[in-house]
Amino acid sequence: MAELVYPPVIGFARTMFQVQGLRFDIAGTEHVPREGGAVLVSNHISYLDFVFCGLAARPAKRLVRFMAKESVFRHKVSGPLMRAMKHIPVDRAQGVHAYDNALRALRCGEVVGVFPEATISRSFTLKAFKSGAARLAQEAGVPLLPMALWGTQRMWTKGHPRRLGRHRFPVTLRVGAPLTPEPQEQAESLTERLRCRVQELLEAAQNAYPARPAGERDSWWLPAHLGGTAPTPQEAAALDG
Repeated sequence: MAELVYPPVIGFARTMFQVQGLRFDIAGTEHVPREGGAVLVSNHISYLDFVFCGLAARPAKRLVRFMAKESVFRHKVSGPLMRAMKHIPVDRAQGVHAYDNALRALRCGEVVGVFPEATISRSFTLKAFKSGAARLAQEAGVPLLPMALWGTQRMWTKGHPRRLGRHRFPVTLRVGAPLTPEPQEQAESLTERLRCRVQELLEAAQNAYPARPAGERDSWWLPAHLGGTAPTPQEAAALDG
């Protein structure tokens, strides 16, 4: 079926990137398969991460179907758009339904986007990964595509106001080589391999990032272990309850 909504939404997003003066540094897009199913897996530090993860798939001319919380699909503006772009709603009380829909999409050759931390990391470090992405890849017989992004938290993240004006923030994305499940590999083992790879990509993105906080008041977006004032993982866990 023709994609009547997704391409115009991408065009609008790219126009907004230009208006904001965003500066992109994207590497590894050659790893995105040009055909066939794949599970794209990323860290999660911003409400806008799905937009930027999808951008990394554009050179391969792929549209990513993201798994997102069901409440987004109930919103009067985002809901119709999310459904028209064939994203996958996730009701945590009925997760099997979302899993089955994602599995069906993968078997039809789609790229499905997953944030295995489930929620935004307030500490901007990797949280524990849920095993769903690994299980999807194993059951569908498709590769896992690890990636990491950095800088998106400066625009809109949990506990901080939106900054969507012309700020010229840099955004760094790194896409890694696909991970293929080993025969008889346990989902937990594959999940740990995946998390280690995303951690490597996150560190590479952080090391390549060209900006530093302008001062102590601006250091909120930098993790504590890198000298910033973001909550530690323990403090972030307490904030999330």
